[in-house]
Amino acid sequence: MVHNKRKKLTRYRGSHTHGGGSKKKRRGAGHRGGRGKAGTGKRGDQNKPTYWKEKYFSGPPFKSKQQKPLNISIAQLETRFETLKKSGIIKENKGLFEIDFGKPYKLLSQGKPTRKYLLKYLASKKAQEKILAAGGKVEEKPQPTIQKSKASPASAGEQQKTKSFPSSAQENNLKK
Repeated sequence: MVHNKRKKLTRYRGSHTHGGGSKKKRRGAGHRGGRGKAGTGKRGDQNKPTYWKEKYFSGPPFKSKQQKPLNISIAQLETRFETLKKSGIIKENKGLFEIDFGKPYKLLSQGKPTRKYLLKYLASKKAQEKILAAGGKVEEKPQPTIQKSKASPASAGEQQKTKSFPSSAQENNLKK
C-alpha cells in the first residue's frame, strides 16, 4: 500500500515558529543584516574590494586598459578567407596574403594552410612552422603592451581567459 507523505506545512501545524527558531529571526531581513548588498557602505570595509569589481568600477565610464589578444586558428582563417578578404582584413601583397585585424591577435596552429600568408604579430611555434612550410613569411612586430593589474588570485584566473575568434557578424566591426 502506498503511503502519501504529508506536506511539510501541515506537519509544522502547532509548532509556533514552523522550524524558524526564535520569532524575531523570521521577521524582515533584520537577522541577516539586510537584503542584497546592504552593509557595504562606509563601515563595510572588509567587503568593499569584492563589490568594487562587480558594481562600482566595472561599467561605464570605467574601461579596462588591458587588451587581450584575439585568438584565431589557421582553420578559421581558411574557412572565412573570402569574407575576411572582402572586409579588408586580408590583403594580397606580392603573392602573400597579409593579415591585419587592427587589434592584437594570436594565430593558433589548428588546421592546415593552403595559401601563403604573411604573419605579423603573435603566432604559436607550430603555427609559424606550418606557415613557413606552406611558403609564407613570419614577421614578428611587437605587440601592443598588455597591462597586468594587481588582482586577487580568483580574478587572475579570469584574466587568463582570452577572447575567441569573432563570428562573421562581428567581422565588420573589427576594423572600427
